[in-house]
Amino acid sequence: MTTHGHAVYRTKAHALEALFGKRQVAIGVIHARPLPGSPQYDGEDLEEIYAYSLREAERYARGGVDGLIVENHGDIPFAKPGDIGPETIATMAVMTDRVRRHVSLPVGINVLANGAVPAIAVAAATGGVFVRVNQWANAYVANEGIIEGEAARATRYRAWLRARSIRIFADVHVKHGSHAIVGDRSLAELTRDVEFFDADVVIATGQRTGDAAQVDEVSAIRESTQLPLVIGSGVTDDNVGDLLQVADGVIIGSSLKEDGVWWTPVSEAKVTRFMEKVNRLRNGRTGR
Repeated sequence: MTTHGHAVYRTKAHALEALFGKRQVAIGVIHARPLPGSPQYDGEDLEEIYAYSLREAERYARGGVDGLIVENHGDIPFAKPGDIGPETIATMAVMTDRVRRHVSLPVGINVLANGAVPAIAVAAATGGVFVRVNQWANAYVANEGIIEGEAARATRYRAWLRARSIRIFADVHVKHGSHAIVGDRSLAELTRDVEFFDADVVIATGQRTGDAAQVDEVSAIRESTQLPLVIGSGVTDDNVGDLLQVADGVIIGSSLKEDGVWWTPVSEAKVTRFMEKVNRLRNGRTGR
């Protein structure tokens, strides 16, 4: 594998094609309700929490998305990786297993904040096929404080579980924080660091949940890696055409919700309209 004529990491199979059977995908986000142990959890019955996520999965599946990612977004403010409790991991595992069994779609996991090892544990226990890790290499100042890259620890844990088939979707220049720590490193260098540390897919984002990634930044990331590139925030009907000219996929949640915000339920009608557009774009790209 090369970027700008220099080897970065050994060639590997196209992760999106391996997981989804296609090289350009749309992945819907299930923003779970507050889980036990989180500040906003007030004793809601776990069956209700699971049922909410299953309803979200159904709406996404009927609307035609290619895959799902289960995320503990209701656990704001998020704990740093070392403070994520076993109750969060256990609840995420049960939820992910039920979602995966309920819909015939590939499912990934994101345990916030930056819980790479917990996410891999959940994936290995439930048949999840990928995890999203917001800071895979280097470090940044997040809302939660200083967050360091988890690649070294997480890859060893994944190998120990004999679970190397679980793919790593890793953010570059992730949202919700400052990158002053690595301010002397170019975006191209940060992208190559993620690839060098054995990620399978790179993710570009905007500044916060629901904020659009800038096309020029996406292009800079695209030029710096041969890994598949996915847009991880701010995707809408209006910009998906431009973004999919550069990227290999999108992770989408907020704009497909009833009021366009992450904490409301998914609108099946919005998902259907969005996926109709994505399919037209994909068909045009492949010449079908």
